[in-house]
Amino acid sequence: MTNRELRLSVGASPGQRVVAVVAGVLVAAIGAAFVVLPLVADGLLRRLTGPGDAFASYEEARDLPPGLLPPGLRDSADPNQSGPSPFIGLCGLPFLLLGLYLALRVLRTAAWLDGSRARVRGALRTRTVDLATARIEAGGTSYRDADDIDPAGGPQLRSILATGPAGTRGVTIPLRGMGLPSLPPTELRALAEAITAGRRGDGRDDDTRAVADQLRRLAQRRSTD
Repeated sequence: MTNRELRLSVGASPGQRVVAVVAGVLVAAIGAAFVVLPLVADGLLRRLTGPGDAFASYEEARDLPPGLLPPGLRDSADPNQSGPSPFIGLCGLPFLLLGLYLALRVLRTAAWLDGSRARVRGALRTRTVDLATARIEAGGTSYRDADDIDPAGGPQLRSILATGPAGTRGVTIPLRGMGLPSLPPTELRALAEAITAGRRGDGRDDDTRAVADQLRRLAQRRSTD
């Protein structure tokens, strides 16, 4: 097991980052337009349609009898009550947040292995877990390569889920590299060594050791490709 920090080859490729960031910025821009448009629509309409009626609001005509009010103000709502138009912009808020999250996730996603401790950075936060003491499970949907004819090889893992001994929220470590079908063999072996470091052979960690064995088999297959 290596004692130096090893950056894992997870995340998107440079081309995928560009596409994702452009898409995220576009979605965020559409959401921002929905948020801002109701705030400026009234002013734009006044500029385009001219001064219109002599009274701009009920406040300017509140001292007049109702019969003398312009038709547009006779049935107006309570002046202290906000109109619905500003709240229409809230419909764009989810798109704005989604676009920002998409761009941040693609740009920030990364993972490091320092001894037996794995550090995974997502869009908003970074989580750390000790693989030597965590509960390790196979994550994602397993699949076989098109040219994998070795039944002993088993299905290929797409990710591993590591949960701390206290049952805290775990971290997911993807096993796909940037534009690669899987992480390089050296990184797969480093993960397997970190998972099995210091574990007893009393049978309680058989499932965890099985995941580590699959990582080693995957590393061996990638070494011969």
